[in-house]
Amino acid sequence: MGANGFIPEDLADAEDWRAQLRNSIRDVEALKARFPGLPDPEGIARAAARFPFSVTPYYASLVEKPSFDDPIFRMSVPSPEELDDPPFLLEDPIGENRHMVAPGLVHRYPDRAMLISTSFCAVYCRHCTRKRITGAKRGAISEARLDEAAAYLKAHPEVKDVLVSGGDPLLLPTPLLERIVRKIREVPSVEVIRICTRAPVTLPMRIDDELLAMLRRHGPIWMNTHFNHPRELTPRAVAAAGAVVDAGIPLCNQSVLLRGVNDDPLVMEELVRGLLRARIKPYYLFQCDLVRGIEHFRTPISKGLEIMEHLRGRVSGLAIPCYAFDVPGGEGKVPLLPEYIVSKSETHTVLRTWRGLFFDHPEPRPAGAAPEAPAGTSWNDDFCARAITDRRTSDRDFGEWLEEIPEV
Repeated sequence: MGANGFIPEDLADAEDWRAQLRNSIRDVEALKARFPGLPDPEGIARAAARFPFSVTPYYASLVEKPSFDDPIFRMSVPSPEELDDPPFLLEDPIGENRHMVAPGLVHRYPDRAMLISTSFCAVYCRHCTRKRITGAKRGAISEARLDEAAAYLKAHPEVKDVLVSGGDPLLLPTPLLERIVRKIREVPSVEVIRICTRAPVTLPMRIDDELLAMLRRHGPIWMNTHFNHPRELTPRAVAAAGAVVDAGIPLCNQSVLLRGVNDDPLVMEELVRGLLRARIKPYYLFQCDLVRGIEHFRTPISKGLEIMEHLRGRVSGLAIPCYAFDVPGGEGKVPLLPEYIVSKSETHTVLRTWRGLFFDHPEPRPAGAAPEAPAGTSWNDDFCARAITDRRTSDRDFGEWLEEIPEV
């Protein structure tokens, strides 16, 4: 039995990633067969005619109800809302075509480049930045184009970090993916390779021993994955993530802030806590790119700031992602932060804590300046009073806390 009770016709197919792909849902008739009572099949068909879709049996099993109110259904099934086309939305919002320096190789930052290795995924996320290319055909970068990309990297030794993206590179057969990874690893100046994949979320059975052994041979390799909702952290997905980490491959997560999916502070808190338990570092929370077909997913930036305010102080710093927006045109990511600096002067900066308290931080005196008279407490009165009240142990001899141990 698979996630949430999914029982394939052939039980072996549940763990065969190729069978999962062969049996994926790719048209409205298959959707209606899988989800009786499918809402607005005509509208779904219109959206699918413009933006293809594919859903693995495993990921479909995570849907609790066939409704666009269900976060898994909403992320994977075409919605007629995708046909809403405001003029400020773009085909290529982050300027990948503009910054493509060799076929499939995008160079936007001085020390990083990205190789678009494939055009297909296990599940075509409805919020995808590359809706313009994903699903159009089942293709992978050719050997000749891979050679061109490698030649560019060799001619630009400032590139130390190469992201292999797609589509989803893990949907390639392992020998074909190894050809790509080996070619990049042969570039002497490349220090780190990152694999960008949603397979641990949508096709966790793809994380097999052959794949992990291959990646170990070509390290150091990092893996970026893409969990958006706590329901995606199934036992099967967590096991796949654990196998990646156990193979010595650090695993980071990049979520996208999506209306109706994770635009709730408590949902996001549950997600980041679950990621840490699975040994996945929450890395980015992205504001939706301005890409055509995803207006119904976009949230105000204020919603993301509210979520980041909620997380700060309530979860470990390890669990807090960087909230960011990728500026159109390929100008790079801009971190979006709640305002914790209230005011600034040459002598003091007033800071606001996550509890809403204020601290007057004295800036360092310029070199050679005369010492100032001692100042009073710079904590606000309420906090200071509680701090004094709570000093139950701070005045004790520290030795009282410790048990003596023998010398080593």
